[in-house]
Amino acid sequence: MNAEKMEITYQFVNYGEDLRPAKGVLILDVGMKTVPGVIDHHHSEAEVECTASLIAKYPNLVLDHIRESPAEKKEDSLKLRIVTHRLPDFDSNSSIFLATKLIETGKINSSMDKIAQYARMVDSSALPKDIDLTCTPHSILRSLFTEIKRGEEESNRERVREGLKFMNFLYSKSEEGHEILENKELFSGIDRYGLAMRKVEDDYFSYLSDISRARKIILYLPLIQGSGKKKVDGLIIKNPQSFILKDWAQRDRENSPLQEGFGLLVTNFWNKRYILGVDPEKEVNLRGLGDLLNEKEAEKRINTGKPFTFRWYDGNCPFFNFRIIDSPLDGTKLSQEEIVNTLLSFGQNADSKAP
Repeated sequence: MNAEKMEITYQFVNYGEDLRPAKGVLILDVGMKTVPGVIDHHHSEAEVECTASLIAKYPNLVLDHIRESPAEKKEDSLKLRIVTHRLPDFDSNSSIFLATKLIETGKINSSMDKIAQYARMVDSSALPKDIDLTCTPHSILRSLFTEIKRGEEESNRERVREGLKFMNFLYSKSEEGHEILENKELFSGIDRYGLAMRKVEDDYFSYLSDISRARKIILYLPLIQGSGKKKVDGLIIKNPQSFILKDWAQRDRENSPLQEGFGLLVTNFWNKRYILGVDPEKEVNLRGLGDLLNEKEAEKRINTGKPFTFRWYDGNCPFFNFRIIDSPLDGTKLSQEEIVNTLLSFGQNADSKAP
């Protein structure tokens, strides 16, 4: 089907929503299932894939749903509602692009697969450490997103507009034979992309400012394989200004105590949302920490009379394998001190250093 004959609308929902397949609806990177019509990897039965790579690996998850439960047709056009999570990121945008391209062409080609496999690296924080961050698509798209300053609903839609334009660009360049993983020439001569690359360069100085007021810690985290633990250094930062903080931190040998790049990053956004994540290269995870935080969250809410509707997400899916923890959707009632103390206790803290 020609893309111009598809009439697509978008709906944005909270992370972790449990959704069912529906006629005329394609649910991507959310929904807690991997079935025709709902393609998500954030659940315990998913494969070790992101949503984009699931689409590339199993195109019938899209095609069978469209065939068996066809979207509403009007004057030979296809009306389709796409549901994804709020603040759509690289994986959700690449998933939307791949799904609509797949409906249009009926197959996954090599360029689509390259985008899917790149999205898999980005979503798992596994970009090569020696890659030039200024000219890799993930950083450039994040840079473009920083220019979006609207209310959330319009920001969501603008992220998709920007993201799909960018994915189409990557696809067309790949079809011409260009490498997309790291290619400064690919974006040179295009003003908006050149500006985005320069903004990524400047973001390193934002990172240096962030780290100057961050807390550094050393702790022992459980190995993914076996029963041992590994010494890892971490960075705790409140309200970071850097938009690719994680990427800079993971490759920062100069400032990390073990001089191997920070293996753990804890970010605090306005004392409401906390994200804890480990570098997959370290081969450790945070399994069990989410349970401890949920216990403390429940206790704190009982004591303050607040309902405990949403839980801390502990990364319980094969793709993340407990490497990421995210606070409840309605924010946490725990203080940063309580969260950090729980983390240090979990990691049998060996050392800590405050700026």
